[in-house]
Amino acid sequence: MKSKISLGFFPTTLHKLSNLSAKYHPFEIFIKRDDQTGLASGGNKTRKLEYLLAAAIEAGCDTVVTLGAQQSNHCRQTAAACAMTGLNCHLIVRGEEPVIADGNLLLSVLLGAKIHYAVGDITDEFVEGVMDVLKANGKKAYLIPYGGSDETGILGFVDAMGELKGQLDKERLEIDYIFFASCSGGTQAGMLLGKAKYGLKAKLIPVSIQKPEIGFVPLEELVLKLANGASNDLKIDKDFRESDAEIIKGYDDAGYGVVTQNERKAIHELARLEGILLDPVYTARAFFAMTDFMEKKMIKPGSKVLFWHTGGLPANFHYGKEIL
Repeated sequence: MKSKISLGFFPTTLHKLSNLSAKYHPFEIFIKRDDQTGLASGGNKTRKLEYLLAAAIEAGCDTVVTLGAQQSNHCRQTAAACAMTGLNCHLIVRGEEPVIADGNLLLSVLLGAKIHYAVGDITDEFVEGVMDVLKANGKKAYLIPYGGSDETGILGFVDAMGELKGQLDKERLEIDYIFFASCSGGTQAGMLLGKAKYGLKAKLIPVSIQKPEIGFVPLEELVLKLANGASNDLKIDKDFRESDAEIIKGYDDAGYGVVTQNERKAIHELARLEGILLDPVYTARAFFAMTDFMEKKMIKPGSKVLFWHTGGLPANFHYGKEIL
């Protein structure tokens, strides 16, 4: 097993959403609070970064480079993790530099990250250019992919499923379904591996956040590649297939980062019933899908349903007008 460092506060809380359960009776609804991992307002990427930054340090690197949208939760948590460990942080983000940074981007700047703005798509050539400049300046840089989703990063969510299993056993509770946002594939692949490793019976229901882009590997293929690639090292004797990596689509039709009435409904509902804040890009989309599944009886009535809150609070301060 690869080494890791401590960056967050674990285990994250698991608790019942009593008011929401009353509204969607006969379902019982629970939540896993990875929005409270503690790293620069929290989020699920902290779990991956515990392994990724350990790998960077072991490789003798003094700099970390990663990439994403300007409101990337992963980028913000990477900046915070680098601040904690004394590593330089460079973030490559899509789009032109805004007049005023807000939301996650603002926090990334406050945390000391150097921001590189790639107008249009982030190309391999742009990334290589940043890496070449760092090397020319005497830096040894470690590149982390989108969302921390590689065979190292996914180990954080293998651990997460073991953590969940321990909590469920302690409470003598068995969950039937786990809903969560899936975008770069790492969280889903780690959960798939962890479910097999720790014998969890719950059905994983990953909700697609971003429609497939032309020329990119389909998310299902990426999940299977990551899961099967790491299974041997974890001594998991299972060959994951297409049916294991099914992803719920259709809630992503508006496109990545586009707030619709669905996301607004989800944010307002959880905030006003339970005092818990979602984010408009990832968790609100996945949360709405979960409530839609329950309303339409697409899962068995009376089931125990878990929503895995992956964080993202700061994005609300960028999307304020759209979510009100």
